[in-house]
Amino acid sequence: MSGAGAPKVTVDGTGLRVVVIAASWHEQVMDGLLDGARRALRASGAGWTEVRVPGSFELPVAAARAAAGGADAVVALGVVIRGGTPHFEYVCSAATSGLTDVSVRTGVPVGFGVLTCDDEAQALDRAGLEGSHEDKGAEAAEAAVATAVTLRDLKLAPV
Repeated sequence: MSGAGAPKVTVDGTGLRVVVIAASWHEQVMDGLLDGARRALRASGAGWTEVRVPGSFELPVAAARAAAGGADAVVALGVVIRGGTPHFEYVCSAATSGLTDVSVRTGVPVGFGVLTCDDEAQALDRAGLEGSHEDKGAEAAEAAVATAVTLRDLKLAPV
């Protein structure tokens, strides 16, 4: 299981403004990811807004708008399940590259909660639903908040 060895992340995100952007495909999995992100954000004390986009391909543009609009962190949630065409590789690559670019270019952390799975069973096992082995929505929110807190507190020594 890929979650083996994952750190337990707990930080005080009070005062942070987080935007959760969720794709609309695979409703059951997305409901689980969103619930996990909500639980983690509630536990951190951060405030958040939720936005829906059609699919994972659209996550980067919405993340860029959220970052430009003053978000302290973004949580990007999506599901891409492998099919019989190369579409899977294109969407996964575009979402990953786009979200990375937004984070690096803007300095706003983006929690990566995009599941890239071979089948629906793998997605359900990572969705944070009852019986799931992992909660990737919560993990993405925790990572975004923890990174935002680190960046807020980062002090650079003069050169």
